[in-house]
Amino acid sequence: MEISGIISAIVIGIVIGVLGRLIVPGRQRVGLLLTILVGIAAALVGSAIATYFDVADTKGIDWVEWLIQLALAALGVSALDRSKRGRRR
Repeated sequence: MEISGIISAIVIGIVIGVLGRLIVPGRQRVGLLLTILVGIAAALVGSAIATYFDVADTKGIDWVEWLIQLALAALGVSALDRSKRGRRR
């Protein structure tokens, strides 16, 4: 992977993480850095899943890939929020 691919993965991961956080209702006790890391992981894993199901490269915008990535980011942020809530009790 070239440096431009790494930089674009980070930028897309940031966007995916923030959008995933917005999808989860209520207040999350997850910091911005963790949200970005979840977004980067969701972008990478979501791309791999979309490639596996052969929906990663379509004509136009890859809506299915984006939806997979957003769902994974929302699940990741929600899971981190629940784990942080469990520790405080």
